[in-house]
Amino acid sequence: MKVRAFKHLIFGIFVFGMYSFSISYFTPIYFEVPKHFPKPSYDFSKNPLTKEQFQLGRNLFYDPILSRDHTISCASCHLQASAFTHIDHDLSHGIEGKIGIRNSLTLQNLAWNKTFMWDGGINHLDVQPITPITSALEMDETLPNVIKKLQESPKYQMLFTKAFGDNKVTTERLLKSLSQFLVQLVSANSKYDQVLQKKETFTAQEQSGYAVFQTNCVSCHTEPLLTSEKFETNGLPVDAYLKDGGRIKITTLLKDSLLFKVPTLRNIQFSFPYMHDGRFKTLNDVVLFYNNNENAQKILAKKNKKQMHLTDNERVDLVVFLKTLSDKEFLFNPLFSFPRE
Repeated sequence: MKVRAFKHLIFGIFVFGMYSFSISYFTPIYFEVPKHFPKPSYDFSKNPLTKEQFQLGRNLFYDPILSRDHTISCASCHLQASAFTHIDHDLSHGIEGKIGIRNSLTLQNLAWNKTFMWDGGINHLDVQPITPITSALEMDETLPNVIKKLQESPKYQMLFTKAFGDNKVTTERLLKSLSQFLVQLVSANSKYDQVLQKKETFTAQEQSGYAVFQTNCVSCHTEPLLTSEKFETNGLPVDAYLKDGGRIKITTLLKDSLLFKVPTLRNIQFSFPYMHDGRFKTLNDVVLFYNNNENAQKILAKKNKKQMHLTDNERVDLVVFLKTLSDKEFLFNPLFSFPRE
């Protein structure tokens, strides 16, 4: 993310790749698409990025004011050092100790996402925050109450004025400001990325693991985003308590039973526990499951034309490769941390 300081800009130009859009009076942010990434799906022309709206969204993301009892924020389940997910429990937690039904997904490279949530129940980043804000198991708040609280806050009167030219708080402004923060969470500088750009080379063990990955995993975890953005069955037996049917809850179509969104593997080393219900604690647990479980083997064989059956060395090499997907610049970028201004 690059910011150019035009504090009194009367007519600014927002540049995205080869595209330009007009904005006025605010400090434009130039969204840089990594050279080895595809074109983003997010339509920046409908929400041109500015420093002021980014900072508003950043403050909102870390503020428990969005929850009914002011006890949890977006960041409560999405911690930066774990690729913006939680690592201290299997399922997401809400106010008053309420427990959600799924493990939270990471928040990274969202500009390339067309659907959100494990079941794809949300189809646009600008409306995604509505679900956790209004969920009885998460923030348990209403949008009118959130708007009222923000409108009565001197801090947010100031931030909305900086972002929009006046202090009026609306649902659209709230959601688009959150998107301005979320869409900037780009992870593209891991060792894996450096190798793709021929700036680094894998060790022999990492290269071996990469070969295993390309043979057995890439059909779902498509490079370079490391997700296909599709919905697949992961071969897990249904949790007897959660009884989570996955995407069928959204579409009601039998063919979507037990389908879940393929998560990105970026920063996977730090985003445990794994799977939609957080049942696996380590990467080795995940690899062992796919390598040894008969149902998982059948699923992999359909995708990859053969079963996995890795040797002990290959399993270790695969995990070593997965650790090259860690982007510490992203995980510790102060621009994305709690705002202390």
